[in-house]
Amino acid sequence: MSFFKKMKERLFKSSSKIDEGLEAIVSDGGEEEDITEEVVDTAAPAAAPLPEPEPEPEPEPEPEPEPEPEPEPEPEIDDEGPSPGVIVLDPAPIMQSLSPEPEPEPEPEPEPEPEPEPEPEPEPELARADLLADAPEEPAAKPGLLGRLLGRGEKKTVVRRALDDDMLEQLEELLITADMGVDTALRVTANMAEGRLGKRLSVDEIKGLMASEISRIMEPVARPLPIYPKTPQVVLVVGVNGSGKTTTIGKLASQFRAAGKKVVIAAGDTFRAAAVEQLQVWGDRAGVPVLTAPEGSDPASLAFDAMDQAQRDGADLLMIDTAGRLQNRADLMEELAKIVRVIRKKDPEAPHNTLLVLDATTGQNALSQVKVFQELADVSGLIMTKLDGTAKGGVLVALADKFGLPIHAIGVGEQIDDLAPFDPEDFANALVGRNL
Repeated sequence: MSFFKKMKERLFKSSSKIDEGLEAIVSDGGEEEDITEEVVDTAAPAAAPLPEPEPEPEPEPEPEPEPEPEPEPEPEIDDEGPSPGVIVLDPAPIMQSLSPEPEPEPEPEPEPEPEPEPEPEPEPELARADLLADAPEEPAAKPGLLGRLLGRGEKKTVVRRALDDDMLEQLEELLITADMGVDTALRVTANMAEGRLGKRLSVDEIKGLMASEISRIMEPVARPLPIYPKTPQVVLVVGVNGSGKTTTIGKLASQFRAAGKKVVIAAGDTFRAAAVEQLQVWGDRAGVPVLTAPEGSDPASLAFDAMDQAQRDGADLLMIDTAGRLQNRADLMEELAKIVRVIRKKDPEAPHNTLLVLDATTGQNALSQVKVFQELADVSGLIMTKLDGTAKGGVLVALADKFGLPIHAIGVGEQIDDLAPFDPEDFANALVGRNL
């Protein structure tokens, strides 16, 4: 929940395109409706319990004072006052035994005792009568007080609009502007309209339906990064320039190490000294060694040597960073394919995980990135970063709907705990701006 709270505050700048657009769509052609009738029904049963205590079993307590004369041992105590043995029999006289001086006084007391006995009998009746008389007045005041405190007494209205073809078209356009794509937007709105055409819906109700449909699409792809028994498990991290690969590797390494795994990082971006330095900083933070090579070295050779080193060190995970490359650069993409071929000479099953890191601000361009990287590097899972830097984010829904690749984690910041496992329900609620 803590991450969802942070995600709700940061994701899509706390106000998504969908959230803003729904208000305008519903108010355009919608009408206000009172919702105070429901409150009246809930308040009515409060007065019902009053007649329940009125049944006539009340006279039953009147015979109760009759057993009161049973305290006949009291005169015995007066007669046998000097005998301490009687005091041990009952707990009540123990209190009396604490003050031995007033023992001679109880002799005149038996006379007034019968007088107070009849007096307490009418007193409880009067008290009960008073309570019954005051009872109808109290509930009248209570709902008023609760109504003021909880605001139930005030009239409330909600704007609702009938779900028709015109409204569905507006919803489709809204989802498309949120980078969800045409096909996915049509799928979501069609499912929302099924069996609900003509029904009047409020903004909150539409958000609930939309979040439910989005969550249904995302549910099958929400899977954690698989950990295999074979060591070292090779995790190849790919993506375009500036997508957040280096930061993501540092966060993952820190979390794996905290889980008790021995991790080694290979700085495969040998063309940028700044990338190697940044990765070394994250390695120091996480307490994980970083293997480097001279600037301009062959990244495939570094990956091969890193596998040897990780095997000698008994590492559980080897995370290999790669240089950022655009999907339309054939030469750079071929270099990535070479890294994969060299790794497989060492281990035919490697890389065991190929993670594609995507920048949420790229929008629909992420679709072409996934297509190309999947063909050359056999992408096994996705990580979406920088969701705190966009007012959209629907592209993740389009990716799940089109490719069905596992989404392992999402990031909403630069801190070590700003990368967390992907939760479809939390993501869907945050995407539509739904408050829970």
